[in-house]
Amino acid sequence: MTTLFLILIAVVILTCIWLNNVSSRIGVPTLLAYIVLGIVFGNVGAIPVYLDDHSFAKELCTVALIFIMFYGGFGTRWKAVRPVVRESVLLASVGVIVTAGLTGLFCHIALRWGWGESFLLGAVVSSTDAASVFSILRSKKLGLSNNTAPMLEMESGSNDPCAYMLTAIMISVINGTASGLALVWMVFAQIVFGAGVGWGIAKLASLALQRMKFLTDGFDTLFIFSVAIASYAVPDLIGGNGYLSAYIVGIILGNEEFKGKKAIVGFFDGLTGLMQVLIFFVLGLLARPAMLNRAILPALAISAFLLFVARPAAVSSILTPFRKYPFRQQALVSFVGLRGAASIVFAIMAVSGAKHLDSDIFNTVFCIVLISISLQGSLIPWVSKRLKMIDTGSDVMKTFNDYSENSAVQFSQIEISAESRWAGKAVKDLGLPGNILLVLVLRGNERIRPKGDTTLLAGDRVITLTKAFEGTKATLYEKTVKATSRRVGNTISEYPGNGLLVLIQRDGRNIIPRGDTVLEAGDKLVILKE
Repeated sequence: MTTLFLILIAVVILTCIWLNNVSSRIGVPTLLAYIVLGIVFGNVGAIPVYLDDHSFAKELCTVALIFIMFYGGFGTRWKAVRPVVRESVLLASVGVIVTAGLTGLFCHIALRWGWGESFLLGAVVSSTDAASVFSILRSKKLGLSNNTAPMLEMESGSNDPCAYMLTAIMISVINGTASGLALVWMVFAQIVFGAGVGWGIAKLASLALQRMKFLTDGFDTLFIFSVAIASYAVPDLIGGNGYLSAYIVGIILGNEEFKGKKAIVGFFDGLTGLMQVLIFFVLGLLARPAMLNRAILPALAISAFLLFVARPAAVSSILTPFRKYPFRQQALVSFVGLRGAASIVFAIMAVSGAKHLDSDIFNTVFCIVLISISLQGSLIPWVSKRLKMIDTGSDVMKTFNDYSENSAVQFSQIEISAESRWAGKAVKDLGLPGNILLVLVLRGNERIRPKGDTTLLAGDRVITLTKAFEGTKATLYEKTVKATSRRVGNTISEYPGNGLLVLIQRDGRNIIPRGDTVLEAGDKLVILKE
């Protein structure tokens, strides 16, 4: 049974990777494909994977959301979002409250739901999803004008804690466990303990990263992994907002400089992607198509209200007073407010935590998320173009910490032999391209800083600075020339082989190959292949 379960996990992950490539090409949000995959595995096939335990799903998705929230901060470049911090924070707090309140009123007045359940659903769908938005912006390379992308990144990455707090409050109200004083304390503890503990953990972790030496590769990643877990668990234990803490820890550590950071960004990028797969796949497993028929009409009505009333009202009420955000930008920010992973987790929390719900909140939220990422998500490029918000000179990747603002450079050493064309020539006469800089000449024990009239001599070692190669499809590999190979005793030009031969290692020496270089048995060839 265990073997079959492991095979199922491998099949699901491999299928999700394939769907990610397919959906990126056709412009459909990847997360939509994961939902459909979950529905297929949960309802059809020879061995359907039934999942009806909402409490188990809640715990599973809560853990997944920790890493999504942490990386939401860790992957955000403070330099990019700093100009729009005030607007983003207001959208992530006041905007969430306005959206939740208006949606709750709509559910009560238009759909005749009870007050408690109406505002519970409003709280569940009040936050926006960063993953859904930026999977589209990244795949389509949509640069948006007037700091729109950084604003969307910080808002959607930081508004889940407020939605979580509203959801927890409404669950307490429905269960009858919330008095006025208890609610005040809950809000105080959620914000103060969440922010305070998060700041403290981030500072301690930052100090540890600067002073600790990780003797084994990968242990720095494990350290950050454990910090992400602690950033949620510690404040949650004392009543604080764990998601707020995780985001704060992420954004502080993500903007610190420490060794191995680039590899850690790559790790969490992949891990967060896996967590999103997990949440949306679980949503598909929990969904029962037969029950969605009753939820689709209320979901359509709520989705339309969110898109055309609640979200625009929240955005305009916050951005208009700043007087630097035109209507078309406000319209785009409103339209890009997609519902996603957090809404799913909060819906599962509501179903498993609230007692005696008369409305089908889970399936309604399922349909709302499905409509949001399929309809709104697919139309983001088109709407951006129609609103004239696309800036071809802007790079959306600058919003994230995996963007390298300064091109990577590397040093190289060139040995000047007596036969070299450089021997006896001045630096200014070498005809070097503009992207190669001679930074140092080593002549015996002498270190010379080269100038235009510096003459290079045989035996000099020249240190050059060039831009590092950044090709993602090229790889280097080694191959040893066997004694029986037909290449032994022949020149490279006679048997060029596959790929580009860039280096020959022979008896401890490095040889730069030329067409007339004769290969010998035992030579190690360093070959570049694309």
